[in-house]
Amino acid sequence: MSDTYNTITKSSEGLFKDKGSKFLSFAFPVQDEQEIKEIIHSLKKKYHSARHHCYAWRLGVGEIRFRANDDGEPSSTAGKPILGQLVSYGLTNTLIVVVRYFGGTLLGTSGLINAYRNAASDALNNAEIVENLIETIFKTDFTYNELNKVMSIIKNENLKQLKTDFRENCSIIFAVRKSEASRVKEIFKDIFGVKITPAKS
Repeated sequence: MSDTYNTITKSSEGLFKDKGSKFLSFAFPVQDEQEIKEIIHSLKKKYHSARHHCYAWRLGVGEIRFRANDDGEPSSTAGKPILGQLVSYGLTNTLIVVVRYFGGTLLGTSGLINAYRNAASDALNNAEIVENLIETIFKTDFTYNELNKVMSIIKNENLKQLKTDFRENCSIIFAVRKSEASRVKEIFKDIFGVKITPAKS
């Protein structure tokens, strides 16, 4: 099972024209559905004279959720080809919105599918795509007696420290690559006096 995922680093734009119709495309990195709603609302406000604001998104790194919306275009001619580009590029935590200005000539089913697919693809071609690790977050609690051993493991395993607390007792919240999580957890559990539990970053 893969422990990486692809997403985009920042928003990007694209464009496709056919028979007078203009398809403006926008790709955004997103974290949740509320953020998606706000972006779509903002684009509808900005491009209020456009006839359609079609979109698709994928969210999540373990189980991926997704949605596609045709916004009044014939069924599966807009949202689905946009979603198809997200799948084709292997992206998640990404939203694409395509805003259509009608040019007076009907494009037909295949013409629409082609237009929305190409518009979405152009936005992604202009995006910076990155591969990120899927990480597991742990919290380890220990006393000053175990500090050297714990820090040694963190250094040797190249673990990413997210939060440290060295007041009365010690605790470190750290991230580890998902595929390495079980092995690293066992290393800590083998040290007497060290407690390790799942945590949120």
